[in-house]
Amino acid sequence: MLENALVVIVIVLSVNVFYVSFSTLRVILTLKGRRYIAAVIGTFEIMIYTVGLGVVLDNLDRIENLIAYGLGYGIGVIVGSKIEEKLALGYITVNVISSAPELKFTKQLREKGYGVTSWSAYGMEGDRLAMQILTPRKYELRLYEAIKEIDAKAFIISYEPKQIHGGFWVKQVRKGRLFRNGKAEEKKI
Repeated sequence: MLENALVVIVIVLSVNVFYVSFSTLRVILTLKGRRYIAAVIGTFEIMIYTVGLGVVLDNLDRIENLIAYGLGYGIGVIVGSKIEEKLALGYITVNVISSAPELKFTKQLREKGYGVTSWSAYGMEGDRLAMQILTPRKYELRLYEAIKEIDAKAFIISYEPKQIHGGFWVKQVRKGRLFRNGKAEEKKI
């Protein structure tokens, strides 16, 4: 009896981890406009959900099954978000304000492959260099490191743009030209 109960707990836990991970990915892919991949994942998601819910409903007299269901749900949220983090779909826009406008900030970032638009700004304590940088999310952490290397006190804000259209940088990404020298640069870091 105990062996059978343990098997049911493991099944319920595992099913929910997979179900919620798929659910998280489906939602993210839908938001990123990848509806067909999201639909395929949604198909598997609902099949897994139905099996898991059926096992729990057939064994409602055992509180440990309900606990396993809830625990699997929580673990699934973490696993799904970790998978999404690794996939790093989409782009981010990073706004940077440097208190040292004389730095060759823009040139150094462009040499590393980033698309940078910059302008002079004036802050509470004087002249500033303001920049807007667009990069694939998979290069986000590398960009932050590059910015801090150039100006450790730079003010940084990032967000995900909803839509991107036109411009030099978008063409470079589509042609696969951006970050070609990334391998050599990674060796330097």
